Amino acid sequence: MNLSPEDRELFKSAWDTARANHGHKFTFYLPGMIRYGQIRGRYPAISLTGNRCDLKCEHCKGKLLEPMLKAEGPVHLIEISRRLAGNGAHGILLTGGSDLQGRLPWERYSRAIEKIGRETGLFMSAHTGFPDLASCRLLKKAGVKQGLIDIMGDEQTATRVYHLAGLKQVLDALAGIKKSGLQLIPHIVAGLWYGKLSAEYKALEIIRDYRPDALVIVVLTPLKGTPMAGVTPPSPLEIGRLIARARLLMPDVPISLGCERPRDRQGWQMEKLAIRAGTTRMAVWSEEAIREAEDLGLIPRFQPTCCSLSFIKDFSSSGP
Repeated sequence: MNLSPEDRELFKSAWDTARANHGHKFTFYLPGMIRYGQIRGRYPAISLTGNRCDLKCEHCKGKLLEPMLKAEGPVHLIEISRRLAGNGAHGILLTGGSDLQGRLPWERYSRAIEKIGRETGLFMSAHTGFPDLASCRLLKKAGVKQGLIDIMGDEQTATRVYHLAGLKQVLDALAGIKKSGLQLIPHIVAGLWYGKLSAEYKALEIIRDYRPDALVIVVLTPLKGTPMAGVTPPSPLEIGRLIARARLLMPDVPISLGCERPRDRQGWQMEKLAIRAGTTRMAVWSEEAIREAEDLGLIPRFQPTCCSLSFIKDFSSSGP
């Protein structure tokens, strides 16, 4: 791709910052139970609400819940988790649909989650929704390690896309995760305003102030049956610029290109630019991404978990 002088300078600054703070190792992740070559993901997502989501965000409408494992209550969640641990899972992502206030049923499941951690040793992450501080503390006490939360940067995205009462609820949840002691893993869904980059740069500034443990940037994926089914996602260059700015704003924070993003030729270009823009992690990679990393002098390593996790030697894989 031909870059303007300004973009070349931006990407070089981001690349140099990433190398100075993170070295030359680059981790590729395989979440869920996806297979890629000889690697199988060992970090499945479990919905605590089945396919139900009352919030019905404009970009999802509950569609992302459909392929997940479903827990039909606390006892069933324990049974699923025991089976997964017995089959070699490293951990689980606890998630589900939100109620009209953006909350998940964490209180109902907290004792089961605690039992799972105690009995199985599974590493547990929670895609939290937009919880209050008490719920965050409950998750921490139950043994959940990470709080994953979507962050947007303006009122219109919070209210008209996520159907929340306002941005304050998002900021309160962000603060609650941080205060609870959970690892804070904010996610930015680039292109939420119907494919346009709107307040993503403001979201970066918000996130920086909370000193996250890692940042995940995913890209709007138009889903059939949603109001955004026909939307064009942001271009690879737009995503590359967003990642580069994130790197310069947060030099020491691991940044991942997450699993939700286009899976086509544009997506491959997005992966390459993400590497040049200073990411240190990538979920569900292509062969082109591995070659790009190696050509740039990076050392690929592989881990069959969510990209929210740091590299854990015991969880690593030899490669595809």
